Amino acid sequence: MPELPEVEVTCMGIRPHVLNHQITDIVIRQPQLRWMIPDDVRQMIGQTVISVERRAKYLLIQTKKGTGILHLGMSGKLRVVDASTPIEKHDHVDLVMETGKVVRFNDTRRFGAFLWQAQNEIHDLLVQLGPEPLTDDFNPDYLCQKVQGRKTKIKPFIMDNKVVVGVGNIYATEALFKANIHPESIVAQVPQEKLVVLVHKIKETLAFAIQQGGTTLKDFTKADGNPGYFAQELNAYGRKGEPCYQCGTNLQGKTIGQRNTVFCDKCQTQYK
Repeated sequence: MPELPEVEVTCMGIRPHVLNHQITDIVIRQPQLRWMIPDDVRQMIGQTVISVERRAKYLLIQTKKGTGILHLGMSGKLRVVDASTPIEKHDHVDLVMETGKVVRFNDTRRFGAFLWQAQNEIHDLLVQLGPEPLTDDFNPDYLCQKVQGRKTKIKPFIMDNKVVVGVGNIYATEALFKANIHPESIVAQVPQEKLVVLVHKIKETLAFAIQQGGTTLKDFTKADGNPGYFAQELNAYGRKGEPCYQCGTNLQGKTIGQRNTVFCDKCQTQYK
């Protein structure tokens, strides 16, 4: 599934092609994605795009009448192509721009979404989201306050969008490895000084991934069609049984919170 860096890279990729340009048409070939595409999205036709932003893993394309909300799901991708570019299998939605370019949404598994947020309203999917991890709102004081009295394991805790958005499986695994915190640690037992390190490592890991162009997942390409390169830099994720880069011990693998997790039993301290 595309994670926050992939979505951010996609946002940066499409922004120059739609910002301050008019949407002249919306072509919907398959309306049934994760949810049925609402007819209200057609209110974007004839409107000029005034901002293109990311909130968690959602792309927000804003016009004066409202905002189109795009989610890439498990296999979705956006490409910016000429309007004359032949349609490929699973090309479900086109945003046709006045420039002759098209933002084309392709989604093999159809777990993505294209939804509508009316002007001056907040969509239900966005209401309870936690702070963005790369903003000042996500800081050590905030995290230390959130863990008080909590008995959950730290990996699913930092992957909870109500705590902080966009820290998916890959980047949670990597940040915990870099902070030397075992993913099964009970959050309330993790020392404050280690939580400070964890906040820093989450920010560092996500920022570096965005810089590198997103993780090279088999289903992800940037808006220009080129893959990301961050996968070459992964320390733990996907490396079960391989030697730890820090100590040489073979990395362990386990399912935690229904997600595959890789960690080093020697380097990552477990707080119980």
